[in-house]
Amino acid sequence: MLQPALTRAWQRRGPLSTALLPLAWLIACLSAAHRWGYAIGLLRVHRLPVPVIVVGNVVAGGAGKTPTVLGVVAHLRARGLRPGIVSRGYGGQHTAATEVQAASPPALVGDEPLLLLRASGVPVVVGRDRLQAGYLLLQAHPDITHIVCDDGMQHYRLFRDIEICVFDARGVGNGRLLPAGLLRQPWPRSAVAAAGQSPDRLLVVKTGPSSLPGHLANRALAPEARNGHGETRPLLALQHTGSPLHALAGIAQPENFFAMLRACGLQLQQTESLPDHYDFDSYSRNRDRRETLICTEKDATKLWAHRPDAWAVPLVQTLPPGFLAALDALLA
Repeated sequence: MLQPALTRAWQRRGPLSTALLPLAWLIACLSAAHRWGYAIGLLRVHRLPVPVIVVGNVVAGGAGKTPTVLGVVAHLRARGLRPGIVSRGYGGQHTAATEVQAASPPALVGDEPLLLLRASGVPVVVGRDRLQAGYLLLQAHPDITHIVCDDGMQHYRLFRDIEICVFDARGVGNGRLLPAGLLRQPWPRSAVAAAGQSPDRLLVVKTGPSSLPGHLANRALAPEARNGHGETRPLLALQHTGSPLHALAGIAQPENFFAMLRACGLQLQQTESLPDHYDFDSYSRNRDRRETLICTEKDATKLWAHRPDAWAVPLVQTLPPGFLAALDALLA
């Protein structure tokens, strides 16, 4: 119950948000000290031998970073470049930089890196230290021309040549820092030039309409769903299986997924919101119950081990031409 209350509080400057301001001020001081250490050279920034594109956000929760990473990688490949991906691998148990393989357990490398590997077709390396992950990626795949860093906007140890900041329809919320608001750092931000941050090399992608300036991406669910047996089926055909539809999501904003399913014309009998990065090891439903289970692609990386009959619906995000042109200009 705490998370929904916080989510509501982050959109306005009410009593709960105001009560949390002292903690937000403490976080602001720690964040400023972290940036200051790199800005003056007290902490060292390292540069990889290929251009690095960081795709991240400054807000808590799912803003659409993973689909943006996939869109950027697809654009680079279409230009004849050879990108690779590094990721924090949140939720994974890896202790050192690790290359993600198709058979890697989600518990080891995290769910989003597995999704990135399967959907992008390029090498993916996870590591708490993105710099070490980048070195391992280049060592294992010396033909890599560009590295796309999944998250890591505040990981100043890694020099970046281009940054892409992703916002959703929440924008900056009430404009306050965590936990009084949804911001991880003040916005507009104080750029750390030593780490390659510059307003001239920053692009903003919006995955939902907001008053913030930026490039608005188009998002929609794919017209087909896929299950763990490798079968595909038109999304709307799931409505006519003769079984009630049960949708679940272990993502930051599960209601967004449910709303998109309904907008496609599906009548959901039940929805189930689970914690972000839910591992599904303890997930249990009556297998004899007559239902059609629908999930996100991210959840499918773990759920299919227990319920291969679940239908995963991919999210398709299209980056606008203006953004791609701006990205090409920076790449040049």
